Amino acid sequence: MVPKLSRRGFIALSASLGSSCSMLSFGEGDGGGAAARTTANTGYRTPRLGGPVLRNPDMNFPASGASSGVTFSRVAVSQPYIALTFDDGPHPRNTPRLLDILRERNVKATFYVIGRNVDLYPSVLRRTVSEGHEIGNHTYNHPILSKLSDSAVREELLKCRDAVARAAGVQPRTMRPPYGALLQRQREWVRAELRYPTIMWSVDPLDWKKPGAGVITSRMISATTPGAILLAHDLHAGTVDAMPATIDGLLKRGYKFVTVSQLLAMGSQVEPGPLAAGQ
Repeated sequence: MVPKLSRRGFIALSASLGSSCSMLSFGEGDGGGAAARTTANTGYRTPRLGGPVLRNPDMNFPASGASSGVTFSRVAVSQPYIALTFDDGPHPRNTPRLLDILRERNVKATFYVIGRNVDLYPSVLRRTVSEGHEIGNHTYNHPILSKLSDSAVREELLKCRDAVARAAGVQPRTMRPPYGALLQRQREWVRAELRYPTIMWSVDPLDWKKPGAGVITSRMISATTPGAILLAHDLHAGTVDAMPATIDGLLKRGYKFVTVSQLLAMGSQVEPGPLAAGQ
């Protein structure tokens, strides 16, 4: 049973976490019964930059290849391909709104989901999968994995994997540790045993600090280079607000969006991601 949080309790919990990945519990979930709202949000109008919305080109790249690295924060590619990722969902309101934005622009993203939230909102995950997005493993309860035993880390990842399978009939291809906290030794056995490469990031707009949509957009566009893995969080409304201008700005600069697995299949160079404190 996941505890309910009042709005005041949620705000206090979010403020206390102080990290780029915030752990949260939403109130009532759909529990696989009453469906969460996953249709277009007609009360919100996507900000336009003027003229028709740019669209990511249709691409049919493989999602598997020769890459066998343990950790990736970006991938060496010869063309301007990038991967847009979202952590900590699914969220019953923000994720559907984000999916509207992505669908309009033909962008496929990778969602690193928390298993507990998948169990609360399975229909949101089903829509995410049905629209062609990739799912990644972000643990079940969002703990600091570097402080846990191997058996506890294994349980967190397997519980999330099973929640995703129950909700949408798919399994995550990669994992991202909450707070980026996973020891190198842990990353190696997770890769060997569970077949998950650890996916970090090369672009972090610090959207968890809620700097405003314009700042998030500016940070993401200015820091992006070919092969980048972009980090964002679909649990924050301000982050979703920033996505139209962010995606449109990157498309104008010639970038093309692929999933993390597709990006990994394009190259084999491993670039170490940021390490947790104490590593």
